[in-house]
Amino acid sequence: MKAISLNRIIKYLILSDLVFWFGWGLLNPIFAIFILKSIQGGGDIIVIGIANAIYALTLSLFRIPFGILLDKFPNEDDDYLALILGLFLVSILPFFFMIAKKPFDIYLLQFFHGFGIALSLSGWTAIFTRHIDKGKEATQWGIDATAVGIGTGISGFLGSVLVKNFGFNFTFFLTGIFGLLGTFLILAIKKEVLKKI
Repeated sequence: MKAISLNRIIKYLILSDLVFWFGWGLLNPIFAIFILKSIQGGGDIIVIGIANAIYALTLSLFRIPFGILLDKFPNEDDDYLALILGLFLVSILPFFFMIAKKPFDIYLLQFFHGFGIALSLSGWTAIFTRHIDKGKEATQWGIDATAVGIGTGISGFLGSVLVKNFGFNFTFFLTGIFGLLGTFLILAIKKEVLKKI
């Protein structure tokens, strides 16, 4: 089978996606347990449901408006800025989860989580779509989805092991570090992306 080639911008977008989502994958198996065990004053199944709803609804409600806003500008400066700001915002949230005590803390963090993901996805998908290699669209979208899927699958298992052996705070800390690394990787393509189109 012929080797799959990726241009530099696509390669770094996929690598950033892999690293960023690997970090958040660490939390997948433990987030509900964290709420049940660590949140005072009513960390129960209802809090878990509300927290998940806040994240999903915030992401969904902001995603299209952010997309419309970014599409109003002809160059990629705004897309790149949205990507960096969104990734950075979401990457620092795990450090705040470490000190969250009340249900409201979780709700607020989940709002910013959804907001940041909506912002970063709006920028990421615009840049990825614009720079994808012609004739390799399905393949390169597939590589990104596969990389993220494998990464979160592995980190989902690792997250449970880490919590069992080192606790919630250590796992949140690692999530933040991986998120920041994923954000940092985007800086490698700054000059190329910020060229006027």
